[in-house]
Amino acid sequence: MTSPTADVEDLLRLHAPQVLGALVRRYGHFDEAEDAVQEALLAAAREWPDRGTPDNPRGWLIKVASRRLTDQLRSDEARRRREENAARMTPRDAFTAPAPGESRAPSDDDTLTLLFLCCEPSLTPAAQIALTLRAVGGLTTAEIARAHLVPEATMAQRISRAKQKIRGTPFRQPGPADRDRRLAVVLQVLYLIFNEGYTATSGAALHRADLAREAIRLTRAVRRLLPQEGAVTGLLALMLLTDARSAARTGPHGELVPLDEQDRTRWDAGAIREGTALVEEALGQGPAGVYQLQAAIAALHDEAERAEDTDWPQILALYDILVRRAPEPMAELGRAVAVAMVRGPRAGLDELAALEDRLAGHHRLEAVRGHLLERAGDVEGARTAYGLAAQRTLSRTESRYLQMRAARLTP
Repeated sequence: MTSPTADVEDLLRLHAPQVLGALVRRYGHFDEAEDAVQEALLAAAREWPDRGTPDNPRGWLIKVASRRLTDQLRSDEARRRREENAARMTPRDAFTAPAPGESRAPSDDDTLTLLFLCCEPSLTPAAQIALTLRAVGGLTTAEIARAHLVPEATMAQRISRAKQKIRGTPFRQPGPADRDRRLAVVLQVLYLIFNEGYTATSGAALHRADLAREAIRLTRAVRRLLPQEGAVTGLLALMLLTDARSAARTGPHGELVPLDEQDRTRWDAGAIREGTALVEEALGQGPAGVYQLQAAIAALHDEAERAEDTDWPQILALYDILVRRAPEPMAELGRAVAVAMVRGPRAGLDELAALEDRLAGHHRLEAVRGHLLERAGDVEGARTAYGLAAQRTLSRTESRYLQMRAARLTP
């Protein structure tokens, strides 16, 4: 397959959920429709770079995908009957591809409807992520498999099982009684995609930029549809403020550079400005939730010109609110670091003791313990903790960094 240009690739990802929404609304059959859209996207990726982008790219994709889908449905008598029944229930011109310049086209709301469908609570988080990246993000199975470091066949099975599980689920947004809970699942899935891109949980690379960028793109799409939702605004701010540091997180040989040692001139100033403005907007959109508070903490880190200028007392105050509202172990681990920075490493170590049961065996607990023990002057304890953390992480970049920290303390 010819690799599409960046402009064509962006255009395809923009239209993919709207084209899929059009097909699902007309024919049902999410799984077959999604396959047909993927074929249309691949056809466009082959043809458009050489022949030029059609005047109405979305209409072109709908036409090609509809043709592929109807060919597929007509091969089966029962499916043809379902198609005819669906056609009788649908206005004659409701889903024909609009002519160039006409406004009648699939609504952008289909993006949000698809996200709700792909993040169906009955699916596992891994399945939600894979289905979201394929159906809403427009990524191929091969691209998703490479991003998650699994064989393409394994990812294909995961996606196929997910599509089978949601077969028959109505293509509509949840009702008011269920909407907030379902939106929280969508945002959680987007944040999981971002985190896997920003700090890969396994493999040789610390950062999978394609996943982080895709999470930001999808979150921007959700915010365009839900501009008054503080949680959505806060999540986008958090992603931008975190991703702004990406260029400085690794050294010339791919080694990890911790936050307090990063060259802050390499941070993305534009992303920081946008993220900071979004934090202010999010905090004005109702009571501050988890994403708004995390984004506010990220903004305080990003606004400090030097590590020693960081407003740790304010960060600790935000963490105090965060852990009261969502007592999640990783947030409490972040709070322990803030306690150490404000009250000293021994106070931070006392906070870690309360997390032993919930984070037992997690490499980040030992990594933080090593850092605080080193600051407290316990060289032997720090070396042991760094060594344990290096053994427990699946990220080779993190493991090398932790081994280096332990080796530096060896007499």
